[in-house]
Amino acid sequence: LGNLRILLPMITTLDELRASKALIERVVLELTAEGHQVLAPEVGVMIEVPSAVYIAPELAREADFLSVGSNDLTQYLLAVDRTNARVADMFDGFHPAILRALQAISQAGTQAEIPVALCGEMAGDVSLTRLLLGLGLRSFSMHPAQILAVKQEVLRADTGKLQGLVQQALADDEPDLQALIKH
Repeated sequence: LGNLRILLPMITTLDELRASKALIERVVLELTAEGHQVLAPEVGVMIEVPSAVYIAPELAREADFLSVGSNDLTQYLLAVDRTNARVADMFDGFHPAILRALQAISQAGTQAEIPVALCGEMAGDVSLTRLLLGLGLRSFSMHPAQILAVKQEVLRADTGKLQGLVQQALADDEPDLQALIKH
């Protein structure tokens, strides 16, 4: 149908992306040689490990789209097992390291002129919607039950104003992000 997209999980190096793309290209060529009309699919990278955050600009230049796996990325960046009751309260989407990582990924996508989507619990957390919009994120994948509340928050938001406020807050040593979302 021409709408196939492949999202590569757990990419940690540029070589992994390149090798995966080469395999996909080989399969397209094989299918074409067999007489099938095949369009090369778009290939994206799931950013969910810390190493991918640091090479997001390079990944963005070679991918067709990026997607952030917020659950895994938060768990790995904060070294917190969200399923362990003893430390689960440390799993914090408001943590400045998480938000700065999202900011870097969003900027990498913008600079490469490719879309960046956010998946996972953060995407459907209405208390984070304003921050995520302020970070430049515009595409969210969430449980259907969360769509209406997030959509209402998006429609009320002044994204230009939010971007300035988030940039200013993240530049602080100890940003008051809870206050920002009520602004």
